[in-house]
Amino acid sequence: MQATSARADTTLLNVSYDVTREFYKDYNAAFAAYWKQTTGETLQLKQSHGGSSKQARSVADGLEADVITMNQANDIDILHERGGLIPKNWADRLPNRSAPTTSVSVILVRKGNPKGIKDWADLGKPGVSVVIPNPKTSGNGRYSYLAAWGSVIKSGGKEAQARDLVKRIFANVPVFDGGGRAATTTFAQRQIGDALATFESEVPLILNEFGGDYQVVYPKSTILAENPVSVVDKVVDRRGTRKQAEAYLKYLYSDEGQAIAARHHLRPRSPKLLAQYKASFIALPTFTVDEVFGGWTQAQQVHFNDGGVYDQVIAAGRSGK
Repeated sequence: MQATSARADTTLLNVSYDVTREFYKDYNAAFAAYWKQTTGETLQLKQSHGGSSKQARSVADGLEADVITMNQANDIDILHERGGLIPKNWADRLPNRSAPTTSVSVILVRKGNPKGIKDWADLGKPGVSVVIPNPKTSGNGRYSYLAAWGSVIKSGGKEAQARDLVKRIFANVPVFDGGGRAATTTFAQRQIGDALATFESEVPLILNEFGGDYQVVYPKSTILAENPVSVVDKVVDRRGTRKQAEAYLKYLYSDEGQAIAARHHLRPRSPKLLAQYKASFIALPTFTVDEVFGGWTQAQQVHFNDGGVYDQVIAAGRSGK
C-alpha cells in the first residue's frame, strides 16, 4: 500500500488490480490536491494491488475498501452477491457503465520477434512459450483467454475451433502467475517465455524499465478491456466517507483524470482526451465481452467457474488430448 500524504483528516483505501499502481499513484496526488483546494480537507489516499479476483474476494471477506477499481464487472458484482456490500445496479451510477477507462489485450514479444508471432493463433503453435497470468485469479489472464477465443469467433470460426486454440495456447504456458505484474516479472526479469499476453497499458512500463529488448504485436482483432469502478457502500456509510469516495471516482471522468489515465497508457473514454492522445493509441478492431460472450456473468459461469471450459482445456492440455 502507498499513501500520498503523511497527515490527513480522512483516509480512503482504493483496492485495485495488479497493473494500476503507477496510474493511481499519480491520480491520487492530483485528486488530493484538487480536493484540498476545493474543500480545504486533507485526504490520505492508500492503494492495494494484486490479482483482480483475489483483490475482490479480499474486499468481500472484509478488507475495508472505500472504493474498488477493477478491470471487469464480475469482480465488482461479487461485492453485491457476497454480503450485499453494494447495490445490484452499481454499474448504473456513473457513465459508461461505471468504466472511466479501457485498454486492449496485446502480445509482447522479444526483440526481432524470433518466433514470428503476429496473432493469437501463433501463441498456440508448437515450440512457442507464452506467459499469461492465471485466469482463475487475474482479470488480465481472463481477458487474454477471451481475446484468443473471440478472435476465432470474429473471424468466422466455430466454438470447437476457439476451444482448440485456447487449449493449445494454455498448454504452452510454463508458469501461471497470480496477476499481470507478476507475469511481467516472469517474462521480462526472469526471461521466461517467447511472448507475454497482457494489457496495452502494461507494455510501456516494460519498455521503460527493460529497454528496447521487446516489441508489441497488435493482433488482427482483440478484446476491449473495460475498467469499472464503484464505491463500497457499506464501508463508506460506516466510515462516513461516501462524499469523498464518490468524488474520487467522479474525478476519474474529469479532463485531468482522463489525461492522467492517457499518460499511463489507459484509453480515456472522453472523446476530447482520446483525440488529444490519439498518437498514443493504435486503432484496431476490438470486440467486447458482452458482444461475444453475453456479458461477464455468463463468461464467468461458462469459462472460469470451477469445472468450466477453462478447467476443461487445462486438463485436456496436460493430458495431451
